[in-house]
Amino acid sequence: MSLLPRFALSRQRANEAALQQKVSALQVALNQCKGVATKWRETRYEIIATVAVISLAIGFAAGVYREPLLQPVMALARHVGIAATPPSADAANAAYQKGDYKDALAMVQPLAEAGDVRAQSLLGLMYYRGRAVAQDDKEAATWFRRAADGGDATAQFYLGGMYAEGRGVPQDFAESAQWYHRAADQGDGQAQYNLGLAYARGEGVEQNLVNAHMMFNLSAARLNDPRGRTAAIKNRDQVAGEMTSEQISEAQKLARDWHPK
Repeated sequence: MSLLPRFALSRQRANEAALQQKVSALQVALNQCKGVATKWRETRYEIIATVAVISLAIGFAAGVYREPLLQPVMALARHVGIAATPPSADAANAAYQKGDYKDALAMVQPLAEAGDVRAQSLLGLMYYRGRAVAQDDKEAATWFRRAADGGDATAQFYLGGMYAEGRGVPQDFAESAQWYHRAADQGDGQAQYNLGLAYARGEGVEQNLVNAHMMFNLSAARLNDPRGRTAAIKNRDQVAGEMTSEQISEAQKLARDWHPK
């Protein structure tokens, strides 16, 4: 079979990142204004306070205001007796997506060390790509493993890729397939694609064309990237060319009956 290659770790999850950026930016904006308008609307400065807080929130979400401005805002909130909203993985991810890597690192490091799996996954990504820290595959693998053990599908996908490529960890296709499987079980389209390749090639798992066809089929239905979806369809059809009609029917039924775990 002439199969297209697996998703490399250097590939950006562009559509997912763009959506997450919008969601995270909105969450940050809401966090900044939470409680402030409630506290101040009881005073004679209600209108001014509400407009100011909403303006700041919109500014943070749009990227007009940067992290340094957040500090005096938090100080003012504390001065009037309003509890400051602590940094979150959403806020760290929003800063990362905007390219504010130092701000993202300042927020994500303590969260990751405290056990937040999303923060651990993001910190692993920052070490993997060298964003605000020196590029370090071993450190990236360490944080990805912590997040992956905690059930983060993105970290599981990246850890599977690192074992496949031997980056930061010894190359081990069986270990790679296990992590791809855990991410694929949660519905990660790229992990499903790479696991399909593993089954088609017998790479880290026993060759199984039925499972390969099913995984490519699932991946094609979940990938937003047109090129990725086209690759999944092409590989699925390549595998089908070496299967019996009974095997294809079985694979299609498995795909129909599949549910994320």
